[in-house]
Amino acid sequence: MDLLEAYRRSLAEFVDRVAQVGPGQWSEPTPCPDWDVRTLVNHMVSEDRWSVPLLAGRTLDEVGSRFDGDVLGSDPATAAREAAAQAEIAAIHPGAVDRTVHLSAGDTPAEEYLRQLLAEHLVHGWDVAVAIGVDPRLDPDAVSACARWFAGRVGDYRRGGLIQPQMRVPADADEQDHLLAAFGRDPEWAPAS
Repeated sequence: MDLLEAYRRSLAEFVDRVAQVGPGQWSEPTPCPDWDVRTLVNHMVSEDRWSVPLLAGRTLDEVGSRFDGDVLGSDPATAAREAAAQAEIAAIHPGAVDRTVHLSAGDTPAEEYLRQLLAEHLVHGWDVAVAIGVDPRLDPDAVSACARWFAGRVGDYRRGGLIQPQMRVPADADEQDHLLAAFGRDPEWAPAS
């Protein structure tokens, strides 16, 4: 699957999950330690907002602190939808994938940055789904695209402390469960009852 199509699907799935969050579910726990649903969604909306100027070639200093703090306001679902739409436009803009993106970790090819965002949208979309009790199945083609890329990056992520230790899953688990486990997620996670 083409990277941009996988990325688009991950954005759409994430926005769909956020739209399903009920009014009383924003403070529900997620598989991310110390992050409730609202904090996790705020993180991703901020990432989407950041991606627009970064994919346009802006530096961190040029962007500054404009996406710090609460970027959800009183309507998180609309904020997520609008940020994802802007992120998609930035990603599919002619030449965007061929640029260099200036990240805190250093200059990075935009293609690599988009793969990172693909992974974040998939995994955090799953986090939201299981936190609020909706169907957590992810687009299998997007999962495959992400899994192929992440197999070569998991060591870097682990050494950098960016993910939790890998969880064990049965050898015959599906590709989604293997990907989640590689990101330190227990595919059987559920909120405490």
